[in-house]
Amino acid sequence: MDINRDELYKTLKANFDALTERIINSCAKAKRDPKEIIIVGATKTVPYYIIEISIELGLKIVGENRVQEAAEKYQYLGNKIQWHLIGHLQTNKVKKALEIFDMIQSVDSHHLALEIEKRASVLNRSVPILIEVNTSGEASKFGVNPKDVFSLTSEILKLPHLKLQGFMTLGPGLAVQDPEHSRPCFRLLYELRAKVNKEFGLELPYLSMGMSSDFEVAIAEGSNMIRIGTLLFGKRPV
Repeated sequence: MDINRDELYKTLKANFDALTERIINSCAKAKRDPKEIIIVGATKTVPYYIIEISIELGLKIVGENRVQEAAEKYQYLGNKIQWHLIGHLQTNKVKKALEIFDMIQSVDSHHLALEIEKRASVLNRSVPILIEVNTSGEASKFGVNPKDVFSLTSEILKLPHLKLQGFMTLGPGLAVQDPEHSRPCFRLLYELRAKVNKEFGLELPYLSMGMSSDFEVAIAEGSNMIRIGTLLFGKRPV
């Protein structure tokens, strides 16, 4: 395949610059510091060479949905960038996932947490994780039910190789058309973190919420980690 690298660079730079401006404006409205906002490039189906250019433009974290796709890109990119798993993780993929990912954002059950603990103990590795919460109540979404967040947090805190860092959620499908539909979901997660911090005496630093369609609402509701795909890399092929 012929790749016009200069054209790709210009396109990606324009996308990054536009996103940066929107983050700055969103933070100004919310009276927040733009430096608080961490961009995770959602790179599902994005070729490794586009990620390489994005690294040159300052991207520091990629978020992959699938372990196998990440493994293929990892062969080219290795540790040039941080790797976050943002998609559902099956227990039979945990061993491979821990060879690649710096953080697992999608821990949604005690069963999965136990498997990560078992594999991490073999590697003698501490694994940063986020608990994924299904704040929209949609059956199509993964994530722990909000009412079960406290019990799952309690169980995870007993696992010595898991380092709980915060929470992740997705807005509802309707947010693609109207990002305001995500606001109650994001507000719920912000409040859940505050309650968990108080209950367990924690200071969990991360709220991963907001994507290309609704990240501005997420910033207004306290997100400090946004997962951006389309706005940076263009629409994914169907």
